[in-house]
Amino acid sequence: MSRFVARRTVEILVVLAIMSLVIYALIGLMPGDPVDLMIASNPHLTVADAARLKALYGLDKPLLERYAAWAGAALHGDFGYSRLYAQPVLTVLLPRLGNTALLMGTSFALTLALAWPIGLLAARRPGSWLDDAANFASFATISMPSFWLALMLILVFAVQLGWLPPGGATTIGVGGSVDRADHLVLPVITLTLVNFGPQLRYMRAAMIDTLNHDYIRTARAKGAGETRILTRHALRNALIPLITVVALSFGSLFSGALVTETMFSYPGMGKLIYDAVLGNDYNLALAGLLFATLMTLLANFAADLAYAAVDPRIAYR
Repeated sequence: MSRFVARRTVEILVVLAIMSLVIYALIGLMPGDPVDLMIASNPHLTVADAARLKALYGLDKPLLERYAAWAGAALHGDFGYSRLYAQPVLTVLLPRLGNTALLMGTSFALTLALAWPIGLLAARRPGSWLDDAANFASFATISMPSFWLALMLILVFAVQLGWLPPGGATTIGVGGSVDRADHLVLPVITLTLVNFGPQLRYMRAAMIDTLNHDYIRTARAKGAGETRILTRHALRNALIPLITVVALSFGSLFSGALVTETMFSYPGMGKLIYDAVLGNDYNLALAGLLFATLMTLLANFAADLAYAAVDPRIAYR
């Protein structure tokens, strides 16, 4: 196990280094840079001023040389300054990361708590009324665009009823955990309903496939109870593909839900990365995209370890 962990750690570092170069190159090749934007907004800057500023910020150097300088500083925890916010990148990034972790973590946990049990019960009797109702609910939520659902929730619960705030993370001058929870309700409901359908379908399909195996029929023939068959025999084997699905979607949790965060004016990672790319804030966009890449790699690594915990036949040597 230790050799496997060490090998995967090295692989994660190598992939992260390669992705940092690719992302840095793609962002660096975008038209315009901060100095060009300064020149466009200030007609008093001359060509000599532009050349001096580019030399000061290292923008006159080759791409690989600029990347080497950035990577060396990043290894020491210095990701540069954000042009849009005039603050260090980590100072801007960490609060948004906390907001996204709270929003996406809550909605994802609620989605699994609702979708997986319903999918398991629906798979127990395919074609029953419960299975039909679960299929209807899953297809209905899959068919709802997140922006439309967010608008409907805002119109009903914020505008018409006035029960909940329409957006933001906190109320200015109020704060507190209760106020924070009030602002989370509508975006959490939106993301939960949007992700409910796919997760239910994944669980239902995995359980139906597992329940048709011979060892399930053997367990029933030996007199094992239905609850034991579902939870001890079938569920553990059905979790293998579900762990893969969860791991692949985990990276998107920390890159944020752009549409939902925009609709509710929620200060999260998705909106931050989007604004940074549009605003040519290279340092902030690069750090945000790299962090999303790191979360995806770590999630896949955790999934590999979870396989062995769920299925004792899997061992890493």
